[in-house]
Amino acid sequence: MKILTALPLLAALAIAAPLAAHAEDDGIDPVKAKAFDNSVFAGPIGDKAFACFVRHYDASHLAQHRKQKVTAMKLLVTAENHPGEPTSYAYKAGFQLRNRPGNFDGGSSCGHMVDEDGTKEISFTCDIECGGGGLDIAMSKDNKSAIVHLEVIGVLDRKHPEHDELTLEGGTDDKVFRLDRVDNAECAELMTGHKEVASLQRK
Repeated sequence: MKILTALPLLAALAIAAPLAAHAEDDGIDPVKAKAFDNSVFAGPIGDKAFACFVRHYDASHLAQHRKQKVTAMKLLVTAENHPGEPTSYAYKAGFQLRNRPGNFDGGSSCGHMVDEDGTKEISFTCDIECGGGGLDIAMSKDNKSAIVHLEVIGVLDRKHPEHDELTLEGGTDDKVFRLDRVDNAECAELMTGHKEVASLQRK
């Protein structure tokens, strides 16, 4: 797969990331990129847009996937426009893990990516700093679910962010997650600022 854009991180969502070439400069079809954005955010972005996707895995599923570490996942994808600047994209995800109590959060900036397998499908690629892993976000055909492909990310205990970062890696049963679209207020816990939470709950 070829990474076509890596846009700047939204404030308060993740770590800083370097600015790379814009989609328009790298040959990605802007019409297709806009259509993908509309599928993620269920409509035009405007000044700011949010999309929330959630999955809780029941005991039956986990019994069939004994190597799956993630027992629940929330994904908040954000887009923001500022005059004279390219659109910024970011994600923040919350995880619950098997055999480890607590809630763990991770996030980074995102950019458009296109597959080179002949389909030219567009998705978001969200890399951690220095290109050491990350995750990709695609959409289901009906736009009701996000398909998350996990490589490796760092996550922190939400209640104890001063603790060491935990590495979450896409193993045998943690490579691909299908998360269902829900009301954006379901992801309010992933926002830390009062203004951001209020804005999310109004969407």
